Amino acid sequence: MTPESVIDIGRQMIWITVLLAAPMLVSALLVGLLIGIFQAATQINESTLSFIPKLAVLAGTLFVSGGWMLNLLVDYTRRLMTQIPDLIG
Repeated sequence: MTPESVIDIGRQMIWITVLLAAPMLVSALLVGLLIGIFQAATQINESTLSFIPKLAVLAGTLFVSGGWMLNLLVDYTRRLMTQIPDLIG
């Protein structure tokens, strides 16, 4: 196992992590921004107001993109498992 292969596996792992986290983070960011604008416009300073909409949007995002996320993770794991003999020998 060469240092280049270790770096390549680490790079792939970080990229998969970014791809898995992106839909959830982007949806939470957009909902938080919209609720923040709403709170600023109406001057409602309730910190718990954004909790339920964010939770609902995150659940919906997970429902919509969960299959893709699972396929991505399983494909990466399969690829990594099939590379083990090449990495060792």
